[in-house]
Amino acid sequence: MATLQKIRNRGKILIATVGLALFAFIAEEFVRSLTYTQTESRQRVGKIYGEKINVQDFNAMVEEYADVVKFTQGINSLADDQLSMIRDQVWQTLVNDKIMQHECEKLGITVTDAEMQDIINNGRNPMLAQTPFRTGQGTFDVNALKQFLNQYNEVMNNPQLSSEVKEQYTQMNNYWKFIEKTIRRQKLSEKYQTLLTGLMVSNPVAAQTNFDGRTSEADIYMAALPFSSIKDDDVKVEDSELKAKYEELKEMFRTNEETRDIKYIDIKVTASDEDKANLQKEMEGYARALAEGADPAKTVREAASQVPFSVLPVSAKALPHDIAEQLDSLSVGSQVGPFVHDHDNTINIVRLIDKVNLPDSVEVRQIAAPGNDMAAIEKTADSIMNALAAGANFDTIAKKYDQPATKTWITSSQYEGQAIDENNRKFINTITTASVGVNNKIVLDGQGVIIAQVTDRRNIVPKYNVAVIKRSIDFSKDTYNKAFNDFSSFLAGNSKVEDIEANAVQAGYTVQTRNNVSNTEHNVVNVRSTRDALRWIFNEDTKVGDVSPLYECGDNDHLLVLMLTGVHKKGYMAWDDEQIRTYLTGEVTKDKKAALLLEKMKDVKSVADAAKIDGAVTDTIKHITFTGNAFVSKVGSGEPALSGSVSKAKKGDFKAGIKGKAAVYAYQVLDQKKNDVKFDKKEEEQKLQQTISRSISNFQGELFKNANVTDNRYIFF
Repeated sequence: MATLQKIRNRGKILIATVGLALFAFIAEEFVRSLTYTQTESRQRVGKIYGEKINVQDFNAMVEEYADVVKFTQGINSLADDQLSMIRDQVWQTLVNDKIMQHECEKLGITVTDAEMQDIINNGRNPMLAQTPFRTGQGTFDVNALKQFLNQYNEVMNNPQLSSEVKEQYTQMNNYWKFIEKTIRRQKLSEKYQTLLTGLMVSNPVAAQTNFDGRTSEADIYMAALPFSSIKDDDVKVEDSELKAKYEELKEMFRTNEETRDIKYIDIKVTASDEDKANLQKEMEGYARALAEGADPAKTVREAASQVPFSVLPVSAKALPHDIAEQLDSLSVGSQVGPFVHDHDNTINIVRLIDKVNLPDSVEVRQIAAPGNDMAAIEKTADSIMNALAAGANFDTIAKKYDQPATKTWITSSQYEGQAIDENNRKFINTITTASVGVNNKIVLDGQGVIIAQVTDRRNIVPKYNVAVIKRSIDFSKDTYNKAFNDFSSFLAGNSKVEDIEANAVQAGYTVQTRNNVSNTEHNVVNVRSTRDALRWIFNEDTKVGDVSPLYECGDNDHLLVLMLTGVHKKGYMAWDDEQIRTYLTGEVTKDKKAALLLEKMKDVKSVADAAKIDGAVTDTIKHITFTGNAFVSKVGSGEPALSGSVSKAKKGDFKAGIKGKAAVYAYQVLDQKKNDVKFDKKEEEQKLQQTISRSISNFQGELFKNANVTDNRYIFF
């Protein structure tokens, strides 16, 4: 009872405690849920039709396509620029796929497995010819594909096969799956486009009209009153008129992505005069060393030249263009430099050590002498050389040692510019200097002995033993630090956009403008390594008037600061946006000028009357057709309205008050004629149908608008 009474006495406290505990539990769950939602949101690379695209899923697609590229090109890695291009291609493919799936699901359009099998069996799809499953003539071989697919599971389940073999089969299988998916996508899109094309067909009436519009010509004598004859200041434009013109042209101002306007200062750090003087002095030291007979390979290496020393003579095409230009003016043993080349910002030294004429291509066959050790190998090699000297057949001896002795062409491009070890140098030097038919014993240190026979030599060219020291004229660390500190100091004293603009020139900086920056751009203002800057531009916390941090970017040679000056949301741009307002003002100004000029022209009865009006210009224009675009050189503009009006007039007709893009016109038809082309109804209908098909191919842009695509890739890449 005492315990029960205690509980009763403390009931309110317990209830409060339980309430607090319950609140804490609910709050904890809310925070956990909120944290998950925020984390999940941060993993979205974009949205299509409201469907969230997770960055891991997107990366998997990128990796799949990257593997395809590496497989087809026979490479192991991709550069950053290549990966950026692949991400763009994958994203565009993903968006197109989602759009097609969305539209085709509504219409019940599919690509069945049976259809896919028919395409594969047929073998005519161009994608199939890009697979390794081909005949000797290069056409797709469905039997080779079936054989591979049958072998695939056997290979993967065979524990005796090496991981390298299984990896090759995996790569081939993944590539085939990619080809199959691509063909299915193509077929689905083709079906949808065929459906759209079938909704619009050519007909005899339209074909005849199209033919007449192309083949009927007219010559006119015209007078034009150019809009430029009225000063802009003489025309007053009201906001109400701009708004009305905006509504008329509104679809022109629709944007499918958010863009932003920036102003920026970009400083490219370059070498100071002191940096250049120090490098000049260093290069003069290397020049003296070469001239005094120093080891060229060692000197070039110590100088950290961009062009490594080659232990073999090289052709001019293997050298930088500016270096190759020097060779013809040099005699053996002479040198030139240090000299500066502005086009690549380098300072250079060239010393010509020797010049020889050698074949650019050599055909060679080989026998590797067998043996358990070098003594046995050399003994076998001597035996082979003696047999060949006695008249033995090279192929017969090769066959004796189970070697094919296949003739192989070796070209300069295969080894010039590459790192060459001593054994390769010895081999290449031997075969390029040997005569055709001569057998050569080549002892390779630690690797054996090769008997090589040159069977053909082609394209004898000059080759050069040359020492090249090419150095970039780079800034020093002190120069970079000074540029950084000076710029940082300027920004510290000018933290607002208006201050930066007002004081930049005096401080030696230039403020530049870049409008309509998109978050799909890889580099801001064409400077490399500016991902952080792009993220700042599109960060939701960045407001108009904000100034960015100072970014160190480019190839560690740029200093960049940004100022956000405008935001254009996805959808219709505002009528009073600076760029839109400028455009609308120009259009309304032209309309008002046209109205004034039409008033001046309303009572004219002939071209001669119109020519008397102040500012009028006259000209004769020939070969005007309805489907063409009459170009009036006197006003510098194409005039579709003039083409349309003339096509309806008859010979001798006079027309006035034609409003064009750059002037108001009056004209008289001097002559009309038809080209001597026979009307072919079938051919004309085909041409018209092709025009229709090309127009319908633009459907993707309209569907893209409806997909409400959000692209957040800039956050991740």
